[in-house]
Amino acid sequence: MFPPKAFLDAVGAQASRLFSGENPLPRAEVEAQLKGIVQGALSKLDVVSREEFDSQMIVLARTRARLEALEAKVAELEEKLAPPASE
Repeated sequence: MFPPKAFLDAVGAQASRLFSGENPLPRAEVEAQLKGIVQGALSKLDVVSREEFDSQMIVLARTRARLEALEAKVAELEEKLAPPASE
């Protein structure tokens, strides 16, 4: 994983190279280059897209619901199999 300080330093270094040129760049080109810099830096981080995160949350919720249903069924079966309590 890329440490946050190193990430910010890398983005800052790339941005300063972009702006330190002798000829000023058109706004659209600056935006395109900055977008490329940020995307490149983010690709080095251990992150997932929002879409992938949301789909995994749905899978997790379904898995939890199934697990709870199985736990309830096991408890019910254990109760049926348990010998009657004698006093």
